[in-house]
Amino acid sequence: MDTHALDPHALDPHALAPHAHQVLREATLPDLPNHYRGKVRDNYDLPDGRRILITSDRISAFDRALAAIPFKGQVLTQTARFWFERTADLCPNHVLAYPDPNVVVGRRLDILPVEIVVRGYLAGTTSTSILTRYRAGERTMYGHTLPEGLRPNAPLARAIITPTTKATDGGHDEPLTEAEILERGLLGPEQWRTVSKAALALFARGQEIAAARGLILADTKYEFGLDGDGRIVLADEIHTPDSSRYWFAESYPQRFAAGEAPESFDKDVVRNWVVARCDPYRDAIPEIPADVVLRTAAVYIRAYETITGAAFALPDPAEVPLERVRRNLAAYLAG
Repeated sequence: MDTHALDPHALDPHALAPHAHQVLREATLPDLPNHYRGKVRDNYDLPDGRRILITSDRISAFDRALAAIPFKGQVLTQTARFWFERTADLCPNHVLAYPDPNVVVGRRLDILPVEIVVRGYLAGTTSTSILTRYRAGERTMYGHTLPEGLRPNAPLARAIITPTTKATDGGHDEPLTEAEILERGLLGPEQWRTVSKAALALFARGQEIAAARGLILADTKYEFGLDGDGRIVLADEIHTPDSSRYWFAESYPQRFAAGEAPESFDKDVVRNWVVARCDPYRDAIPEIPADVVLRTAAVYIRAYETITGAAFALPDPAEVPLERVRRNLAAYLAG
């Protein structure tokens, strides 16, 4: 294995060229039962209550898969592993084993119908973000009242939970308040208390560890589920570059004072390239150039190294990701 220098700024995307072919586009394994293919993950439910989650290298946006980014799935899986291991004392999680860099085996859960978003800053671009709604003149949202005069990307007085529904079938997440969650029976009062306490504790731990790595964890989202005993368990992923907004702490004060967007991991290389060339919701997507794909891969590797403090080990260029996954899951295939 070739481990490049740990300085995240030193990773030249061209250094990834020998690995451009090492993408896990699909993880279809016919010998495993109950296959469910999501936008990014391929999931298999075993008869004994375990779930195999294989994170592919697909990058999804505009309700479609745009490309496959070398090592993206590994970065997400291993970044989540870093955080699961450092927060297990705060909340039980679904993890049972990591048989492969792209794979986690976990307990199968009944996912709760509320997505828990925790925010420490006035940020965001989507219709459900607090910055979008604040700019539209709202001051009371998600059951919280924000003061007048806040600037974009300003820190909040305290971290707040901004829950949403979990959209299905191409729908959109809808904002919720605690009262609405309880009135609609989405969660019971004790479940809401447990989830809220866990989410705020996880976020505080995340901010503390991120700060030690020179990062600001501005916001993130969590998914929780119920195990067979009715216990609330943290599911899916935690504090990954895809589920969280990270900023670089060193440049934040100067950029905030100047009214500039904070410096962050720019994972939207592919998205921005597509938007500049077509309407991605209506037009066919042009073939995305290799240099754009490799630049995106370099950003994900930089994120992994900065967040975890560990070097990312590049595999032998001859390794075929799907063959490696199949080999590492041999015991599950046989079972």
